[in-house]
Amino acid sequence: MGLIEELFGKSPFGPLVEHTKKVHECVKLAEPLSQAFVKGDHDEIHRLQDEVSKLEYEADLIKHEIREQLPRRYFMPVDREELENFLRCQDKIADSVEDFAVILFIRKTELHPDLKDDFIQFVEQILKVSNTLTDAATELQILAETSFGGAQATSVLDRIAGLGEQEWNADRMQRRLCQKIYSLEADLDPVTIMFYDKMLQALSSVANEAENTGDLLRAMILKG
Repeated sequence: MGLIEELFGKSPFGPLVEHTKKVHECVKLAEPLSQAFVKGDHDEIHRLQDEVSKLEYEADLIKHEIREQLPRRYFMPVDREELENFLRCQDKIADSVEDFAVILFIRKTELHPDLKDDFIQFVEQILKVSNTLTDAATELQILAETSFGGAQATSVLDRIAGLGEQEWNADRMQRRLCQKIYSLEADLDPVTIMFYDKMLQALSSVANEAENTGDLLRAMILKG
């Protein structure tokens, strides 16, 4: 290790970007999981749930590596606590996708035909939120090199500006789906309704935590 690394420590921002990418790999699997659920393909759900679990574990390994490095850092453009909070929110995104996958796996449940179109649109909106966050968060390493300022910071702020509205749209879609579910009470047993609710809550959490992560990134930039 060179003298500079001994004094300043290895930068956590490269691993943070890797963590961001790994979390987004988890989120992207929500789409094929949803398609398998719509088709009633439980074997594919099982396979994808294993894949999500593997990716979430890999994200955890990166998270642990970052946390082991952070206490030794004294010279960073942002506070260690801010990076911890950022990492924690991203960790919750991966956890929420894993929750969604497990929910689909543990009970062989059919999706009511009247819910299919709205459900797929909701999943697409969740992915849209995650895509927006990922596009911005993968610039962390470059932001750190410019002390979270300059043209790069402005570009990232522009990218995350629409996250709140995207998450709000996801919330609206979730509410419409819930209303539709309860309008079908005569056709659905209570356990299936509870299953649908847990499934939607897990997906909604992905969008919520993505927005929270974006808010933390915005705060780091504005503070810089």
